[in-house]
Amino acid sequence: MVKPCWKPSVEGDGLLWYKDLGHHVHGEFSMATIQANSLMEDQSQLESGPLSWTDSGPQGTFVGVYDGHGGTEASRFVNDKLFCNLKRYASEHQGISENVIEKAFLPTEECFPSLVNKQWLKRGTREVTAIQLSTEHNANMESVRAELQSLHHHDSQIVVLKHKIWRVKGLIQVSRSIGDAYLKKAEFNREPLLPRFRLPKPFLKLVLSSEPLISVHKLHPEDQFLIFASDGLWEHLSNQEAVNIVVNYPRYEIARRLVKAVHFKKQLRKEK
Repeated sequence: MVKPCWKPSVEGDGLLWYKDLGHHVHGEFSMATIQANSLMEDQSQLESGPLSWTDSGPQGTFVGVYDGHGGTEASRFVNDKLFCNLKRYASEHQGISENVIEKAFLPTEECFPSLVNKQWLKRGTREVTAIQLSTEHNANMESVRAELQSLHHHDSQIVVLKHKIWRVKGLIQVSRSIGDAYLKKAEFNREPLLPRFRLPKPFLKLVLSSEPLISVHKLHPEDQFLIFASDGLWEHLSNQEAVNIVVNYPRYEIARRLVKAVHFKKQLRKEK
């Protein structure tokens, strides 16, 4: 069986995936595909070697090019099922024929509605409520500002509203971090640190903490999935919006769909 090593390359406005030269049981092959849309809807496969499940069965090369349209589900389904069905009927009939090929198509088609039905029911009946498991350490949150003010009650400038954004000491939004040594050790609050990052007065107490805030959530049977993402996603999607996307679409490429939703929202804001 041939398993090509696909190489990515940016080509024009799309992403080109290619195998310059490979080998199958009767010679050589070359394959390439370019992703012109946001999702790669088309699928292709090349299987070379035994065309049945028996060692004494026919040898050959199977090539499939599946033109997806309106989504990736059907082309991926055919890519996963058709060749397996072909091998099953080739084993039963001890060879490849027009009849065997036709038989392989029938169960592939007949099984697809069951996939549609599962997704149909899933989208129509599932309601999943988002639960936020982590706490954001951002000075724009009132609770974070209150925490900082209680820890630094002697410092009236511990949080400063700057350009309509709350920042710790007017410099940084996060209240906890690993790094940011210039806000933890006074010896780093000087040159060669750029002037805009330096505090005008020396400090004796850590401005930022590296202590993690640990939360525990016991898993229950109704818990479905976890979404791990940075503020690049959460600044544009609410918890429930992200959960609704995962619930209402197939798992395949779901991370890309979330990123696309963020990109779409950002584009809308630019147009406004």
